[in-house]
Amino acid sequence: MAGNNPLFDLTGRIALVTGSSQGIGLALARGLGQAGASLVLNGRDEGKLAAAADRLRGEGLRVSTAAFDVTQGAAAEQAIARVEAEVGPIGILVNNAGIQRRSPLEEMSETQWREVIETNLTSAFIVTRQVAPRMIARRAGKIINTCSVMSEVCRPTTGNYAAAKGGLKMLTRAMATEWARHNLQINGIGPGYFETELTKPLMENPKFNDWICARTPAGRWGKLEELVGAAVFLASPASNYVNGQIIYVDGGLLAAI
Repeated sequence: MAGNNPLFDLTGRIALVTGSSQGIGLALARGLGQAGASLVLNGRDEGKLAAAADRLRGEGLRVSTAAFDVTQGAAAEQAIARVEAEVGPIGILVNNAGIQRRSPLEEMSETQWREVIETNLTSAFIVTRQVAPRMIARRAGKIINTCSVMSEVCRPTTGNYAAAKGGLKMLTRAMATEWARHNLQINGIGPGYFETELTKPLMENPKFNDWICARTPAGRWGKLEELVGAAVFLASPASNYVNGQIIYVDGGLLAAI
């Protein structure tokens, strides 16, 4: 729980986390809930979403769900209005929804390109466009965008993903530039390589696993719970004068050649 330090206490806040039925999104939601926030989980698969919500409720957290496609403006508009009416004002938004479609750029289909750009970048604009005006009216709000070390660097077959995450870094800064005057703080978290359901095949590839461990000064993959501190900080009063920044949680990867 939040302990005795009010700077990191999220009690009474409602946090919507997109793409939170598994992986990084679920871990971030759990961490915000443990700091006192009431959670609204989002995903497209209602079954997976319900299972994730049940898990967190079993841990004593307050959880609601909002199943909608974050790439669809009309669906986001309806869902955000429903959450605000039925659950309460969204004080924390985590734009976390993301996918990966690997391919060399010269072989990448337009569908592969658009899928990743729309899910990893455009969705943050679509969802935030519905949430931010309400935050502005209340003169309070925290927005956290899940960026990536690939907001800064790239490797072969990830051109669409890197383009989306690089764009998300700059969208984060654009949001901060426009909305800081309304007492909104908009920042990003940039994970390195973490153990998730989606990265399991990479971890099980000996050559890739050895390369990541050698490339990362910490010498290992990150654990999902190691992302939570940055998220709680950016969602809490402790970050009230932090705006337009990306906190990279990467075991030192970006610091080393």
